[in-house]
Amino acid sequence: MLLEMAAQGFGPRVAVQNGADQLTYQELFDAAGAAAEEIRASGVKHVALLDESSLAVPVALFASAWVGVPFVPLNYRLTGDELDALLARVEPAFLVTAAERTSAMKGRASVVRSREELLAGTRAGAQPEPSWGMDPDEISILLFTSGTTGAPKAAVLRHHHLVSYILGSVEFGAAAEEDAVLVSVPPYHIAGVASVLSSLYSGRRIVQLPAFTAETWLRVARSEAVTNAFVVPTMLSRIVDALEDTAGADLPALRALSYGGGKMPLPVIERAMELFPDTSFTNAYGLTETSSTVTLLGPEDHRGAAESDDAAVKHRLVSVGRALPSVEIEIRDDEGQSVPTGERGEIHVRGEQVSGEYLGRETVLTPDGWFPTRDGGWLDEEGYLFLEGRVDDVIVRGGENMSPGEIEDVLLEHADVRDAAVVGVPDEEWGEAVAAAVVLRSGASATESELQEWVKRHLRSSRVPSHIAFRDELPYNETGKLLRRVVRSELSEAV
Repeated sequence: MLLEMAAQGFGPRVAVQNGADQLTYQELFDAAGAAAEEIRASGVKHVALLDESSLAVPVALFASAWVGVPFVPLNYRLTGDELDALLARVEPAFLVTAAERTSAMKGRASVVRSREELLAGTRAGAQPEPSWGMDPDEISILLFTSGTTGAPKAAVLRHHHLVSYILGSVEFGAAAEEDAVLVSVPPYHIAGVASVLSSLYSGRRIVQLPAFTAETWLRVARSEAVTNAFVVPTMLSRIVDALEDTAGADLPALRALSYGGGKMPLPVIERAMELFPDTSFTNAYGLTETSSTVTLLGPEDHRGAAESDDAAVKHRLVSVGRALPSVEIEIRDDEGQSVPTGERGEIHVRGEQVSGEYLGRETVLTPDGWFPTRDGGWLDEEGYLFLEGRVDDVIVRGGENMSPGEIEDVLLEHADVRDAAVVGVPDEEWGEAVAAAVVLRSGASATESELQEWVKRHLRSSRVPSHIAFRDELPYNETGKLLRRVVRSELSEAV
């Protein structure tokens, strides 16, 4: 339905492009309809995608919805055995993949098509009739979690979850014809799905960047006169590093830069705002289970915090903003009770776009409809949300609970520190001890004792890392999430 609205509203406008390849809104509608006919005829129960960002992504996404079967984007970085295990859970499946993968994937799904074959319908000028189900409770998308503590869970997003998110956060046709968004997050991530839906609904041209590097991102943003972009914090950090010796970013068309998917270090966003003085910044926080964004720190919030002399207001620059109008946020303790303003606890979210459902499992929603995110955080008196990392990452030293994020923030305020990760490691006396992995800036020479003294001056002595390891870089996954378990394993062996 959303695609039909877009095709009727701005059919000749370019909807998506990847290098020299592109589809207009009408061509995308036609391609999705033609692909839907083949999918329907095959009798499959799911449409799986194993590919980097390509024109096939929105075609497969909307074709699956057209037929009424779930869309299942898979992580193309997984091993063969891992992919086989996931495909077995969605068989019979119609699998769309890169041409070079088709031979290897034969027999691993009921139907295997290359992205080129999927797009053949629009090239032939197909004109499908818009006929589809309108059940908002049907499953739209299954997104597999990373599965770091067991078999991956399949998060269930139904049509009403996704449509609620779009209608609550995007204005139809709001983009000008020259507006273009640069998308560099992978299609198997909720941010990749949300970028397709929100950009198409607004009428914006999607410019896909399948393989991110800071240099390529800057080049494409300039050559395509990109007006909007979304990046994860590690991407923005690398873009800032690539521009470190320049006076500015030289991207005159870039009006809005959104970021999310992880905690943003204060020095990175401050430097980014200096390098992009004419660009509005937005920080978005959300989860797979919430159909993407639930809180926003908007452009005015960024400017107000950066310019304020009030320490509490200035600190909001590292917050993730306030809840969307259609979403409620609460902080609860271990007993599930709401805590006072300023007190830390687990973030709970409630709203029409919130799923909290996993395939084949009982819902994790509370009886009153709240989703426990397993993210720790706190709210200030104006409703700004501050993240504290995963609840499971809390360090318990001698019975005292400590937030790794609080210690990381202090380390990142040191002029020599570019990145930091704090974890708990086994300790015979205290149960757990505080340890940190630190990446220094180029040419910096801070020592372990110097950084320990720095933390001691800003926090209680119990929060001082007993061990600091210096690294060239920290481990992140492709969507910018710190692999804290890797840091914890390495530091546990080192102490």
